[in-house]
Amino acid sequence: MLYFLYEWLSRGGHEHVPVLNLLKYLTFRTGMSMLTAYIVAVAMGSRFIRWMKAKQGKGQPIRTDGIERHVLEKSGTPTMGGFMILAGLFVGSLLFADLRNVHVWVVLGITAAFGVLGFMDDYAKVTKQTTAGLSSGQKLVAQFIVSILAAIALIVFAPKSQMTPGLETSLVFPILKNLVINLGWFYVAFAAITIAGFSNAVNLTDGLDGLAIVPVMFAASTFGLIAYLVGNYKFADYLNLHFVPSVGELAVLCGAIIGGGMGFLWYNAPPAKIFMGDTGSLALGGALGSIAVCAKHELVLGIVGGLFVAEALSVMIQVAYFKKTGKRIFLMAPIHHHFEKLGWAESTVVVRFWIVAMMLSFVGLATLKLR
Repeated sequence: MLYFLYEWLSRGGHEHVPVLNLLKYLTFRTGMSMLTAYIVAVAMGSRFIRWMKAKQGKGQPIRTDGIERHVLEKSGTPTMGGFMILAGLFVGSLLFADLRNVHVWVVLGITAAFGVLGFMDDYAKVTKQTTAGLSSGQKLVAQFIVSILAAIALIVFAPKSQMTPGLETSLVFPILKNLVINLGWFYVAFAAITIAGFSNAVNLTDGLDGLAIVPVMFAASTFGLIAYLVGNYKFADYLNLHFVPSVGELAVLCGAIIGGGMGFLWYNAPPAKIFMGDTGSLALGGALGSIAVCAKHELVLGIVGGLFVAEALSVMIQVAYFKKTGKRIFLMAPIHHHFEKLGWAESTVVVRFWIVAMMLSFVGLATLKLR
């Protein structure tokens, strides 16, 4: 919105105003979206938490078959804190992003749709006072419909790369520069799996205070830089990356995710005053998945978001093995609960998982230069 203001005033001969000139710089707008999102999330904080607590009463239901102390320590804590993050994300993005950009609207659309789906799931859990909200099938169907529509919109409406024809439907491999496989319209299915799968992976990770949001911020930081580099022809050419026109604008959204996440963490730090809930986890996972699809770094997302992938795989392996043998591989899934069962303190699990997420982000960034 403010970018429109800058362009309109520039046409009116106001280029000499230093503050207006700052708006033409993507890095400045990214920083401002981060700051704005942080302020919005923090400003909402205390009042929003009190309101949620009054509305929800007993708060988010806690699994009685899980970690025993969670029932005592976390009972009564309200959920749907994802609204704080999303409020900051949308305010920061709408103020400082170029709203003519197709990538911006695709990512915001997925984030909003998944946020609504997450809210419906949280609402069902709170009102019924059960850990089972919407069924897995209901959520997956909704996620895949939205993801498929988003992937089609990108293929049809996003600017095409003149340097790599067919890039919009191609799978690009990290490190191996020349290995580009054009999947044609099968790419729609691949993109949908990436977006929906990562959304659910983040959702499964959100089980301890602060566990999901910090790795989300690490991933957003990494993909903010990736989007900036692949969306800039000079940097993409220098690093031998595939240039993706106009995708650099997604750095503004990544900045907003980081800012909103920091504002939320202010209240989600142990002991959490509010939980993110599916409202936030499904939306943020969908946002990161769609950003990776837009930037043509879907496989790198599996590295950068390796912690989320491991959490999701632990659940899939546990369920499949139990159905086949009646036995469990992990003491409890997702895997962060396995380590709690081994005797690790919650704070130990959280901080060590943060370290893993940070290192994986560095590994993901290294793939940009390893060619």
